[in-house]
Amino acid sequence: MAAARRTAVATMERSQAHCCPVLHDAIELIGKRWTGAIIVVLLEGGAMRFSEIAQSIPDLSDRLLSERMKELEARGLVERRVLPDTPARVEYELTDAGKELAPPLQELKAWSHRWLT
Repeated sequence: MAAARRTAVATMERSQAHCCPVLHDAIELIGKRWTGAIIVVLLEGGAMRFSEIAQSIPDLSDRLLSERMKELEARGLVERRVLPDTPARVEYELTDAGKELAPPLQELKAWSHRWLT
């Protein structure tokens, strides 16, 4: 009978562990292919034109960069600004929410250098 009680307690403790859906969403967003690199480039470069971002990440196709920029804009991490030049100029810049990713990305970079190199 004591063994049954211990099993029940262990099962209850394990069932309390769960993945926070908001954290999971954040990891899926930032961890999507090329998204982290785009955010790092914008953190380091500030407001940039599409072509400047593309040049900073040479293996990233224009099609995929465009798709990621639209996703980041829709999620409120990137702001797209059309400047009144002739011809019109478009710049992308991280919002405050996007800029708040700097500390965790720096920690992830440090971790990667410790454990993945």
